[in-house]
Amino acid sequence: MGKHYKEFGSFLSEICSRSLLAPGRPLIWTIIANPKAGGFTIRSRWKKHHSMLQQCLQKAKANPLRDSGSSMTAGREGNNKGWPGLILTKSPNHAALITKSLLEEAASTSSSWNSNKPFYLIITAGGDGTSWEVMTNMFHAAPDVLEDFAVLRLPMGTGNDGSDSWDLDKALDLLILPAEIKLQRAVRLRTSSGKGPFLAFNILSVGLDAFVTHMTNKMKGKMPGDSYKLWVDLAALFYDVIYKVGMMDVKAGDNEGKEVKAFKEKILLLAVGESGRRTYGSHKWILPDDRNVCAIRQMSLLRKVALKELFTYGTHICEPEAMLWNSQSVEFSCETPILAQMDGETILLEQKDFPAVIELTDPVIPIIKQKKN
Repeated sequence: MGKHYKEFGSFLSEICSRSLLAPGRPLIWTIIANPKAGGFTIRSRWKKHHSMLQQCLQKAKANPLRDSGSSMTAGREGNNKGWPGLILTKSPNHAALITKSLLEEAASTSSSWNSNKPFYLIITAGGDGTSWEVMTNMFHAAPDVLEDFAVLRLPMGTGNDGSDSWDLDKALDLLILPAEIKLQRAVRLRTSSGKGPFLAFNILSVGLDAFVTHMTNKMKGKMPGDSYKLWVDLAALFYDVIYKVGMMDVKAGDNEGKEVKAFKEKILLLAVGESGRRTYGSHKWILPDDRNVCAIRQMSLLRKVALKELFTYGTHICEPEAMLWNSQSVEFSCETPILAQMDGETILLEQKDFPAVIELTDPVIPIIKQKKN
């Protein structure tokens, strides 16, 4: 398996050396890879990814070789024996610590550059958890430091809902084709108790889907196959038994603070995306159009069983149980405790935490987008 990482790091470093990102500046890249991610460990996926890396490198050779620098953090953390710029994570929160060190390194050396200041590129190669750790630390960084950074999230996990593309070849194209830096916002959960705040960069939700995520995380590594899909099926049967679905009081506002929606109903799940057209749970289209908020009313067991497959394709929005709208903030209170999930990380909200608010932040995190003609 070590050969996989060496080839991955070598291919990607050669591609970065011919990237069109931040032209005219030395490029310092750091690849943060989760060695347990499915894109490495599942043989069929690695074979496909290996082919895509080779193809991208061939296309990259049409670009000029650029100036590049080295990172003290990456050199200290990484393996320099043919794996340039690649750091393998060793435990939860390791990606966060690496990102924090890179940000501190850039801040401490900023004044030493009289001209031709380097540009830092952080590439995540894992699942949603790895990218969430990196993005969270980027969110809290100083704006003047972030001016010299960008993040590229490669789909090397099993779900990859928060990656910059579901397909590795399209994500790699962002390195070798003309691209630009855009700022992305986060979805933030604030509570009345002061617990948190909590951040998501794809979808933040409460209710049944958070329960599915929670149970999947608990059983990860203990159950064979797709445990997320299994818990979707089990949740339809047992969620109401474990977590009573009580009344939820919801007030939603726009970016000027004006109320756009208000209701008090029994709600099975409430999901807020950084934007519309977003998925979770391995590409389940909870937000299939431009609207960034979805609430699903409580329903009978038979109705849950009948509708659960509709979320794969986004056709649930045609059913009477679904409410969708656009909103900048959503304040909610629940009669009973409820789970929340932020890009796959879960917490329990209790009575003292209400009312809680899910809101969109200002755009702050630099990510790479294809340049439009």
